Formats: sequence, C-alpha cells, structure tokens
Amino acid sequence: MKQEERTIRFDHDLQIEAYRFHGIMQKFPNHFHEYYVIGFIESGQRKLTCKNKNYVINSGDLIFFNPFDNHACEQVDHKSLDYRCLNIKPDIMRKVAKEITGKDDLPYFTTPVAYHSEHAHLLHHLHQMIMDEITELEKEETFYFLMEQLIEEYCEVAKDIEFGKIEQKIAKVCEYIEKNYIEHISLEELVEICDMNKYTLLRSFARIRGITPYRYLQTVRINEAKKLLEQGIKPLEVAMQTGFVDQSHFSKFFMDFIGLTPGQYRNIYIEYSK
Repeated sequence: MKQEERTIRFDHDLQIEAYRFHGIMQKFPNHFHEYYVIGFIESGQRKLTCKNKNYVINSGDLIFFNPFDNHACEQVDHKSLDYRCLNIKPDIMRKVAKEITGKDDLPYFTTPVAYHSEHAHLLHHLHQMIMDEITELEKEETFYFLMEQLIEEYCEVAKDIEFGKIEQKIAKVCEYIEKNYIEHISLEELVEICDMNKYTLLRSFARIRGITPYRYLQTVRINEAKKLLEQGIKPLEVAMQTGFVDQSHFSKFFMDFIGLTPGQYRNIYIEYSK
C-alpha cells in the first residue's frame, strides 16, 4: 500500500488553495463547503454521492462542487486514492468569471463529474505549479485559460431560486444554525423555528439540502474553524470557539471532513505568514 501523503498549498498570486492527497483510503462523509472545488482523480476508483445522485469516478475524471453542494465519497476498488483539487472562494470565482465573461455573475457547475475530461492535463499542470510554488507568468496564464474552458463548457449562470413554503422554512432553520453554531442546538429548537414536527423537519431538510440538520451544523462549524485556523489560532481555542465539546471531537470531525488535522491545516498558513 502507498504511504499516505496529504499536502496543501495556498497560492497568494491566485488566492486559491491546492490540495493533494496521495495513497489515501479515507472515506469522506456527507458534507459541503462554502467554496468551489475543482478536482481530478489521478488514480483509484471512488463512489461519489453529490446532491443525492451516485457516480463512479476514475482516473482522468474531473469533479466540480459548487458552494453548498453536499457530497460524500468512498473507495470502491480497494486501492488507494491519488487526488488533486483547487478550492476557490466565491468572491475570487466571481472576480475571475467577470474578467473572463464580462458579467458580474457567479458561475454554476451543472454536473459534478466530467468523465475522461481533456482538461485534466491542464488542471494537473496548473496544480503542480502551485505545489512547486512557481511564481512565473505561466501559472496565472494557465489558470485563466483553464477557467475559461471550464466555465464555457460546464457552467451556467447561478440563478436566484424562488422558494416554496417548505423551502422557506428549511432556509430559516439553516439561517438559525449558521448564527448559533457555537451553542448547543436541539431538535426542539429547530422544530419551533419551522413549525413542523420532528419527523417532517428531518425528512424535509434531508430532501431539500441533501444532508441532515446535524451534519449541516457540524459542516458549518468546520467551515468556521478553517477560518480561525487560517488566522493562526490554536486548535484547542478553535474547538471552543466553534461549538465542539472538546478538542478530540473537533479533530475527528475536521479530519473526516477536510482530510487533514487542524494542526496540519493551521501550520500551512503559519508558514506562509512568516
């Protein structure tokens, strides 16, 4: 079995993160991110679930997650996974898309998988330049040419969704969780907010968001924890500031969701701030 390697770089020129996972077997539970993820499989086969649909992805396949797209994946061929991805915050994506298209809109990837994509080679080249901390003009050129191709081929403009009554109630629950993630949140509190019984809330939430209320809460906490770790705050303090019962629980959830320990993630940003 390959020795595990988990590497992350933050590129200050492009203002994006680059992850590389090499030789891992980890299963990632259902979760979401507040940013875009553009990645590809170098080797290994995985079952991917995204927005309640299942896909089998292999070497050479691209994956796209919009912000808040729920997804989970696990190995299905009993071999380790080699995977690379770029994480792009919405404000950076909007800026780049506007420069490319001339429109001040957020792009929306219409499918989470592009099988055997011809763009995988260019994405690999860009990713390796970020891993090698290249600062040459070629890196930024490659980034913009790649994004132009991906936006043109796989995206449409994100449209405002007109919510029905049930969706509006679930949106209120999400808003409550996002504002009170530090506190202990009970199912009774959520029921009062949306005026549903417990069963209807749980079923409706999972159907609309593709994730349970508890998993949504933990994901919000992890996303907030990332922001604090990027500021150099110690994992123990971050755990206390994001609603986890202790550092052990925090570390477990962070590793499950992000694939790195809180300390590993924090150290990346400490190194870049020196």
